[in-house]
Amino acid sequence: MTTTDVPAGINYENVSRFFAENVEGADGPLTFKIIGDGRSNITYLVTSGDKTWVMRRPPLGHVLPTAHDMVREFRVLEGMQKAGFPAPKPLALCEDTSVNEYPFYVMDYRDGVIIVNELPEGYATTPAERRAMSLALVDTLVQLHAVDYNAVGLGEFGRPAGYLERQLRRWAEQWERSKTRELPEIDELIRKLRASLPESPAPSIVHGDYRLGNMILAHDDPGRVVAVLDWEMSTLGDPLSDVGYTLIYWGNRGDTAERLSVRPNLRVTAQEGFLTRDEIVHEYAKRSGRDVTSVDWYQVFANYKLAVIAEGIYARHLQGKTVGEGFVGYDRSAPNMVELALEMARNSSDPKLRNA
Repeated sequence: MTTTDVPAGINYENVSRFFAENVEGADGPLTFKIIGDGRSNITYLVTSGDKTWVMRRPPLGHVLPTAHDMVREFRVLEGMQKAGFPAPKPLALCEDTSVNEYPFYVMDYRDGVIIVNELPEGYATTPAERRAMSLALVDTLVQLHAVDYNAVGLGEFGRPAGYLERQLRRWAEQWERSKTRELPEIDELIRKLRASLPESPAPSIVHGDYRLGNMILAHDDPGRVVAVLDWEMSTLGDPLSDVGYTLIYWGNRGDTAERLSVRPNLRVTAQEGFLTRDEIVHEYAKRSGRDVTSVDWYQVFANYKLAVIAEGIYARHLQGKTVGEGFVGYDRSAPNMVELALEMARNSSDPKLRNA
């Protein structure tokens, strides 16, 4: 691989040496290719002959405190292996920043189908297959939330007590660090969320970015999850935060064109056969036994969190620190998400949230 072929974020000589010394079968010349959208942690497909791995490192710039922690990601993947949960197997962790500027880790490659903004041609073509995909998403989330985090070595992975209040405070601080402009509406959103804070159920492992686009599905069975990806925001906390987050990436048949335009991937699940958002909530409640009365609050909070994340991505883009494409219109992402969150709060069936 020539110097000009090496993607951003890779010190070819140093990283190749690390692979040779720490990853079985990686002693030949390596090639690196960026996969995913490159808007947060950067993911590379690494190949050597017929062997394939995946490497993760933090973004090229604007790394916020506590964010993009490779060691945490690696540790949670170790826990998922112990739990028998479908996730990539972690292979090697490099904490020496002299190797590649930031810590990074290597995991195994899982082959399958990832749903981004549309269903691949010929995949999940029937309503029954789409329903199976929906239920697989719910069942896998219920499985995650049932993991005994102490038993898999993740008892110190987070502080569940006061999780929601702490999350609100943390994301408000992230906004202050990331913002590229003033946005008074976000202050109103934070106020409403604080005034209507629900009581959390018993804690669990929380993925933090749980959605269809972070799943690898089997080529021959849309109802089988091969792996759940992107654990960078995982912690111990309120399991319903994962439910709310999933729902804001889930479009319904009958949603307005305006709502579906917020995220291109919403159109995928608006097709016949996919469960509706209400059905997702119902199936999760039935399978987990948890009270989902306050689920609207978690959806509003998820949009708020995404607004902060989008602003951070936009800030990195303005600094020229993003890789890949798809950043056109990102200046409107945070304001649009905040506006949607406020609208959801005002129209909620939960009076505590609606009247806050």
